[in-house]
Amino acid sequence: MEPLVDTVIEDGRWEELDLPALATRAAEATFAGLDLRPEGFSLVVMGCDDARIAELNGTFRQKGKPTNVLSWPSEERASDEAGLAPEPPEPGEPEDPEHLGDIAIAYETCAREAAEQGKPVPDHVTHLLVHGILHLLGYDHVDEADADLMEATETRILAGLGVPDPY
Repeated sequence: MEPLVDTVIEDGRWEELDLPALATRAAEATFAGLDLRPEGFSLVVMGCDDARIAELNGTFRQKGKPTNVLSWPSEERASDEAGLAPEPPEPGEPEDPEHLGDIAIAYETCAREAAEQGKPVPDHVTHLLVHGILHLLGYDHVDEADADLMEATETRILAGLGVPDPY
């Protein structure tokens, strides 16, 4: 059986935070919070630095500056109606899981934001990982109804992990 999360570490500071454990915990909590079984799914989380995420942000979003997290869903999964949860994806087989997409997260930006907001870095990173995983599952925050749904979903999932409301 394939693991739910494959973690790629490009910046060694992520090892100190144990990004693989944080990513797995965030993914498992997200799936549980959405009543989805994680078997049959996979995703990749890459822990990088600001320079790398700025490059990715420039390439994929034409914004050549650092950001905290980026996600690339393997396919469009958004609901057709604003404010409604997207349909859950169909799982693959445990030995051939459905790949949901990829997430990149930047160390310096996450650490700086956590310090500015007075939050523990692991809590902030967990929030951003849940946020990115929800994007892979079709959630978005383009309009107000979708943003309200996504924020409420994040807050509920994080509460289950003992992480205070980030909003």
